[in-house]
Amino acid sequence: MNNLHRLFWGILLLSALLLSGCAKDDTGKAPGGDSGPAASSGLESNSSAEPISFTGTDLEGNSVSADAFAQSKLTMVNVWATYCNPCLSEMPGLGELAAEYDGEEFQIIGIISDVLEGKDQSYAESLVQQTGANYPHLLLNESIYSALLTDVSAVPTTYFLDKNGIILDTVVGAMKKTDWEEKISGLLEGL
Repeated sequence: MNNLHRLFWGILLLSALLLSGCAKDDTGKAPGGDSGPAASSGLESNSSAEPISFTGTDLEGNSVSADAFAQSKLTMVNVWATYCNPCLSEMPGLGELAAEYDGEEFQIIGIISDVLEGKDQSYAESLVQQTGANYPHLLLNESIYSALLTDVSAVPTTYFLDKNGIILDTVVGAMKKTDWEEKISGLLEGL
């Protein structure tokens, strides 16, 4: 019961933070009026260099764990929400990126921050289909929340992790496909 209580309050807190708004408004501007990649850059790399660890389920019902990071040199984890227009606007470009890269070099994993594991996911599934974001999307649970979402204050938030599950960089806000390509290339060069 204690774990259920913690999960409930954690999700309630996360929902309150996320419902306060996306990282960019519908005009594509970051809060405060700035726009573009410089305004989108968020937190820097994981200073503790601790590997991320979680278990969860994707939209297709497959079990997924942090072992998924070992499949690629670089993994982009995009945290999004079904109500977030900037999230949905960037997903077609993310779907294209996922298809363009060799999976051993780069992969994308989405985390749907407002759809709990075991709950109705049909709306999220339709959004993934509509946007062409054909990569794995994880449903929120306590393990994923504890591993990756405790510091998320806006959606979209995107993490880049190496094959060991170490966070290399974090971006808060949506970006254009060309800006993501530049970020991905730079990170891959450093690996």
